Amino acid sequence: MEGGDGGVPVAGLGTLGSGAAAATVRELLQDECYSAFLNEDFDVKTYTSQSIHQAVIAEQLAKLAQGISQLDKELHLQVVARHEDLLAQATGIESLEGVLQMMQTRIGALQGAVDRMKAKIVEPYNKIVARTAQLARLQVACDLLRRIIRILYLSKRLQGQLQGGSREITKAAQSLNELDYLSQGIDLSGIEIIENDLLFIARARLEVENQAKRLLEQGVETQNPTQVGTALQVFHNLGTLKDTITSTVDGYCATLEENISSALDIKVLTQPLQSAVRGGPGRSTMPTPGTTAAFRASLWTNMEKLMDHICAICGQVQHLQKVLTKKRDPVSHICFIEEIVKDGQPEILYTFWNSVTQALSSHFHMATNSSVFLKQAFEGEYPKLLRLYNDLWKRLQQYSQNIQGNFSAGGTPDLCVDLQHTEDDTHDVFIPRQLDYDPEKALKDSLQPYEAAYLSKSLSRLFDPINLVFPPGGRNPPSSDELDGIMKTIASELNVAAVDANLTLAVSKNVAKTIQLYGVKSEQLAVHALMGSAVQPLLTSVADAIEAIIITMHQEDFSGTLSSSGKADVSCSLYMKELQGFVARVMNDYFKHFECSDFVFENTEAIAQRAIELFVRNASLIRFLGEGGKMRLAADFAQMELAVGPFCRRVSDLGKSYRMLRSFRPLLFQTSEHVASSPTLGDIIPFSIVIQFLFTRAPPELKSPFQRAEWSHARFSQWLDDHPSEKDRLLLIRGALEAYVQSVRSREGKEFAPVYPIMVQLLQKAMSALQ
Repeated sequence: MEGGDGGVPVAGLGTLGSGAAAATVRELLQDECYSAFLNEDFDVKTYTSQSIHQAVIAEQLAKLAQGISQLDKELHLQVVARHEDLLAQATGIESLEGVLQMMQTRIGALQGAVDRMKAKIVEPYNKIVARTAQLARLQVACDLLRRIIRILYLSKRLQGQLQGGSREITKAAQSLNELDYLSQGIDLSGIEIIENDLLFIARARLEVENQAKRLLEQGVETQNPTQVGTALQVFHNLGTLKDTITSTVDGYCATLEENISSALDIKVLTQPLQSAVRGGPGRSTMPTPGTTAAFRASLWTNMEKLMDHICAICGQVQHLQKVLTKKRDPVSHICFIEEIVKDGQPEILYTFWNSVTQALSSHFHMATNSSVFLKQAFEGEYPKLLRLYNDLWKRLQQYSQNIQGNFSAGGTPDLCVDLQHTEDDTHDVFIPRQLDYDPEKALKDSLQPYEAAYLSKSLSRLFDPINLVFPPGGRNPPSSDELDGIMKTIASELNVAAVDANLTLAVSKNVAKTIQLYGVKSEQLAVHALMGSAVQPLLTSVADAIEAIIITMHQEDFSGTLSSSGKADVSCSLYMKELQGFVARVMNDYFKHFECSDFVFENTEAIAQRAIELFVRNASLIRFLGEGGKMRLAADFAQMELAVGPFCRRVSDLGKSYRMLRSFRPLLFQTSEHVASSPTLGDIIPFSIVIQFLFTRAPPELKSPFQRAEWSHARFSQWLDDHPSEKDRLLLIRGALEAYVQSVRSREGKEFAPVYPIMVQLLQKAMSALQ
């Protein structure tokens, strides 16, 4: 029965009463009591359990009985309404049963025919299978018998060949190769007739391989192509030529790596040093400054031995490569080198050389990173290391001619037939020609870091004498001796670099830079001299004007005392204001227009230093100096820094003159005893300046040197410039002090001025310091 919540009709509408029946069905479907029976997952037990809990059982049973009755009525109405269709379907079922019975009969007939055919085919098939298996077993047995017969024959022949020694070793290898072929793909174990032969064959193979290896080693070491060719033929016959060559080359590479590591081992290098100087447990193995020469001698001895090892092993590999290139199998006429390089494999010499150069690079890098002594030795004596490399390369290249001579003189007639002359016999066979590979460059790549460091130090050594003869601020041209020193340095660098053409070229470039630097320095010196000559009149005029302004400080009155309030007018003097204005005007009107500021400041700083010295000199000559005058003069000292400021980048750059200006100012307010014990005397402030300053604290009868000579301040300043020696100035002061002593004695004075003993003490201290 079909239906759903949408009210789909159950019966047609052509029969009387069908409308009422359809209404009845709809009522059943819409009734919640019957809707659960339409669900696909309807479960009788679940429905029964829910009905027991929700309502009375009797009512549920009545409801269900009513529904069943209504459904029966509906089914009856359906059958009555469609009885013709139902009769037609019943007739069709009877026809279908007849057709099915006919098909069953035909299937039975077909099965019988198949059984008769099977009986005729199975027996011949089984016979064919049996005969085929019998034939296969016969063939296997025949093949095995043939193999056994051949193995017995070859085993007997092998015994005779082994008795022939090295003369029959290639034939023995060929027999072993055929025996290996006979043993492939089949299990020969358990066959009693050949068990002893198989054991003999295994021992014979081992013996032939060992004998061939010894023959190969001996032939390579003695550069004997006959022995090498025989050994290679044995391995070719055994089918292990490529593996043997690879193993041999790998062994050479491993040996060289051990030699390189041992040659650069810092512990090995310092063993002689340790035996000479016994150290305690845990003592460092690094060479001490006193043993550096012995350490380097040991290092270079090891390096020479290492190059000999590399050369010897390279010669052996080169000889092996040559034989492989010329040797051909007498049967197949295949060149042995073709067996090695097939499938795109590189030639053995290229593989070996690439391994050697990589080992040198890696071990040198690790050794110099772990030991600063090795690094310094290789960088400082790089030409010696490069010479060893160049000698090694030349020796390797010479091996080509030696090997060709060995082939021409040491071959036997039967081997010479196999050693074919190739087109490259006249070429260097050490490394095959490759467009993208340079063997010499690969060898020297390990030296690149040390070459760069050496060239850097070489350039520094070339620049050092240039910088010495042209110091910063220097204005004198180099002397002939200095030029000779520069030329000797250049010649020395070129002589050391003469071990290699490329190194000579690189050092020559450094020499060119050196000559260029010398030219630049000389040009700068000439230009500077020319500029100095051009501005010298202006500089002289400015310096004279500054001196004239500073001299006018003696027109000022510094004898004043403090006011009643205890404070003095601390503004700077008129001459200082004039000096500041003049310096600022000169810089703005003249020097600021020059673009070469370094040159300007270099000259104006000298003027500033001269101005400070004149200022301190004249300040020490002021007489008489009152307390108010001290305050104003101290203000002048402070303003002096501002006055000379435009002449320099920083006033502190003026050096000793600036320190003297700063150190003299506190002396204005110190007692004479403190002045005499000041730590700045001698080093910063000259004794003559301080003693002149003490004259300001003496009575009028103790005259200053210029007063005693009846000179003006300007003339005395000129005399000081003409006598820069501190000794001359002190002698002049001593004359003034001695004159004072004479004057006191002439007037029969009882005592000297209090400051006089202090001045005498300072004078004696200054004279003793000069001595």
